Amino acid sequence: MWDQITEPADPGHVETVVELALDVRPRCGDTTVVAIDGRSGAGKTTLALGVAADLRSYGTMAIVHMDHLYPGWDGLAESSDLLATRILEPISRASTAAYARWDWKAGGWDGTTALEPTDFLVIDGSGSSVGPARPYTAVGVFVDADPMLRMSRGLARDGDTYRPHWQRWAAQEDTVFAADETRAHADLVIDTTGRGLRSAGWNQPT
Repeated sequence: MWDQITEPADPGHVETVVELALDVRPRCGDTTVVAIDGRSGAGKTTLALGVAADLRSYGTMAIVHMDHLYPGWDGLAESSDLLATRILEPISRASTAAYARWDWKAGGWDGTTALEPTDFLVIDGSGSSVGPARPYTAVGVFVDADPMLRMSRGLARDGDTYRPHWQRWAAQEDTVFAADETRAHADLVIDTTGRGLRSAGWNQPT
């Protein structure tokens, strides 16, 4: 999970994302939303934490981890709608958002978190730029890596807790990302296999 990340992000990747975030117009009211999307084990949270740390130098900043919004191991498809309706839509109206957090140990919702509008909002996790969340996203990043490398990273991070669910979650990613064409819609694609980066084409409206 996101709170087990200890490795620093690639400084070049962080700089590129931050530069994009500083160069766009917000789509979520006055809040610039940066969605760090992509495949499990690719390095999304590592990048998101680095980007969030740098953006704090430029204004108020908050970060939301999609791990809190997934309603269990089969909840990827549902999470983007929860993100849009419970967080992004209220923020776009300059209202306080309130969202329930999923307790992975208990297997149910546990408590509610309030979120105030900020200058920057980093969303970390698979599905963060998908479907209903995309219209609010100013910068969409898709992070990927070699499948075997991603799996080894994921299992090293989460251990036996994640092992029975790896393929189950990967199949959901296959389905959601293919139907949504998430990678093609991204403003930036980062492949962390060899720490490579390529532009995916800028689609910020004029």
